[in-house]
Amino acid sequence: MQETLAYADFPSEHWTRIRTNNVIERLDREIRRRTRVVGAFPDGQSALMLVCARLRHVAGTQWGCKKYMNMKHLEAVDPESELSIG
Repeated sequence: MQETLAYADFPSEHWTRIRTNNVIERLDREIRRRTRVVGAFPDGQSALMLVCARLRHVAGTQWGCKKYMNMKHLEAVDPESELSIG
């Protein structure tokens, strides 16, 4: 139970971003959509190449450069305070 509420130790501005994983889920949906279009791959290497190409595209576009959190809120956190992570 304690691990599920660990996000509460961070500034409240970050809570929604920490407790959800929408960015990862969005990327998973995009990869799943691309692989369904292809249907069957001749081998595992072909599937891996498609996924890697999509990840490279995302990392190189504006979508890969979006700021997910404003880190200035974390600068205000006292570094001496303990955060219960993991």
